[in-house]
Amino acid sequence: MNHPAVNRLSLNQITTEQWKLQEALEGCAKREVEWISIWRHKLHEYGVSETKKHLQETGIRVSSLCRGGMFPAATKQERKRRIDDNLRAIDEAAKLGTNVLVLVCGPSSDDNLPEARRHVQEGIEAIIPYAKECNIKLGIEPLHPMYAADRSVINTLGQANRLAETVGKEQVGVVVDAFHVWWDPELDSEIERAKGNILGFHVSDWKVPITDMFKGRSMMGDGVIELRKVRKQVEAAGYQGPIEVEIMNQALWDRPGDDVIREMIERYKSHV
Repeated sequence: MNHPAVNRLSLNQITTEQWKLQEALEGCAKREVEWISIWRHKLHEYGVSETKKHLQETGIRVSSLCRGGMFPAATKQERKRRIDDNLRAIDEAAKLGTNVLVLVCGPSSDDNLPEARRHVQEGIEAIIPYAKECNIKLGIEPLHPMYAADRSVINTLGQANRLAETVGKEQVGVVVDAFHVWWDPELDSEIERAKGNILGFHVSDWKVPITDMFKGRSMMGDGVIELRKVRKQVEAAGYQGPIEVEIMNQALWDRPGDDVIREMIERYKSHV
C-alpha cells in the first residue's frame, strides 16, 4: 500500500484539544509521533520556555505554529494591534524551532469583502520583513467558503496562490488543508501552480452530513475526501514535509487523548 512514512505524521494539537500542551507532547512521545503542530492558546498556557525545554527532552519537532493572521478590522488601531500580535507569533515560532507560521487570514469586519482582502494583503506585507529576519515562512491557509463570514476571506487555493505571488513567495507560501479545498474544481491546477511553495499539508475528512461548522471534521476514512489522491498531488508539487492531522470534533475531544492518537495513527496508515 502506497502511503507516506509514519515519521511524517504530525499531531495538530487541536485534534486533542482536551489535552494541555505538556500532555500532548507526552502523548506523542508515548506513541512515537515525531511531529506536533502547536496552537498558541496552548503555548501561552504552558509557556514558551517550558515548551522549548519539553520539546528538547522528548525530541519532538514542531511542524508549524497555529495561528497568525486575523488581519481585517474596522479601525486602523485594531489592525495595528493584530499586526503586532502576528509579530509576536513569528517570534514564538522561531523560538520553538519551526519555520512555518500558519495564517488564518480573518473575516471581514463588515460586509466589504474586497476591503477585508486588502487588509489581509497589507497585514501580510507588514510582517514579511520580520518573518524574513527570523527565517519564518508565512503559510496562507485558505478556508472553506462557509467560513468566509467568521474566520477567513481567503477561501480558495487560487486566492491563496495569487496572494502569495503578489506579496512575494520568498517568505510566503500556501498550506493545503484537504478539508477546506477538496471540493474545488480548480484544485488540481492550483496545487500544480503552488509547486515548490507548499508549506504544509493537513488531513481530516468530510463526513456527510456535517453537523457542526467548526467541530464537524472527522477521522480520515469516515468521509468523502480522496485524501490519498490529494496527498500524491501535493507531493508531486514538491511537498515532502510533515502531514498534520487536524480534526476539530467534540466526540474526539470527549475521548481519552491517547485513544485518539492511537486511532489517528491507524487511520493515517490506512487512508493517507
